[in-house]
Amino acid sequence: MHNEIEKLLIFDGIGGVPLGREMYEAFCAQVVDAAYYDCAKLNKIDFYGARSGFAKLVNRAEKADIFYHLPRLDLEAFKKIIAKEKPSHLLVIGFIYKFVSPEVLKQLSADYNFKLFLYDTDSCNLYTKRREFVFFIENELPIYDEIFSFSQVTTRFFRETKKLKATFLPFGAKPLNLHPNITPQHDVLFVGSCDLRRIFLLEHIKDHVTIYGNRWTRNYPLISHDLKQKIHDQSVWGEALHRTLQDAKIILNITRGPFYGAETGVNLRIFEALAAGCFLLTDYCEELEELFVVGEEIEVFRSASELAEKVDYYLKHPARRIDIAKRGYEKFSQKHTWINRINVLIERLGST
Repeated sequence: MHNEIEKLLIFDGIGGVPLGREMYEAFCAQVVDAAYYDCAKLNKIDFYGARSGFAKLVNRAEKADIFYHLPRLDLEAFKKIIAKEKPSHLLVIGFIYKFVSPEVLKQLSADYNFKLFLYDTDSCNLYTKRREFVFFIENELPIYDEIFSFSQVTTRFFRETKKLKATFLPFGAKPLNLHPNITPQHDVLFVGSCDLRRIFLLEHIKDHVTIYGNRWTRNYPLISHDLKQKIHDQSVWGEALHRTLQDAKIILNITRGPFYGAETGVNLRIFEALAAGCFLLTDYCEELEELFVVGEEIEVFRSASELAEKVDYYLKHPARRIDIAKRGYEKFSQKHTWINRINVLIERLGST
């Protein structure tokens, strides 16, 4: 048991990716008494689909411009988890509103005397969903004793515009066993969902790139014939992702349009690529320079033409590429593992 955290309860709102589970493992490695639950796997209310659809119709008729989402979890089963675990601190990964009403969770924190925290991982994904974003900002964020956000941009917004207690905590990753003798099969690898900005940029390097991710097939009318041949329309996570990353000379990271528009680009893929010992080429944002030395630990591009130029250069200069990858892995190992992030969280949770 950690000195200040008697019991940590984690509810993961984004269990489709391994982030929350890896954070839980890091807490356990630091001898924090913790319990983990994937919200998507908990008991839902009976006839959720039909009840949700009906509730949305009623809400639209009464308040058409207000976001409404029927929380899907069986509240009594949810309460039993809290009663069983008896947390002193509860950490939500991503969000809770899709599963439990934020107002209800706040009342439970008072009833059972635990403190509430959020690791914001997805707020940028709500930028194009105005009603849902406003709901998240006005209804969920205020319930927390402290919010930790992956982005400096969102941290400043939460803190300065909304006057919430918010702390910048970038993503991390789980250190991997490297396989230095692997001969990479891909020149450039991009792993991520389809996005118009990504399509336009990838067209400039279509002769070199391999793509994995979802939502690409549905956007085929926007994609050239040559680029279509490079697409594997499937999500890749976990061990499969780790193997795929290490099978490429260059890992390309392109932030989605809403992230780029908000001038934030320090997403999870950056840390996953460095954890795999890969050479990372990512689009530039100011936040990167506070975490890494550009040109020595990672490389960046600021335009489509610069992307094409740097892909060509680093494919022709493998020694330079390998040196940057090595330095990036060293920086990651020293500063950016989940253990590094969890140590910050332990200190903040224990002092709040």
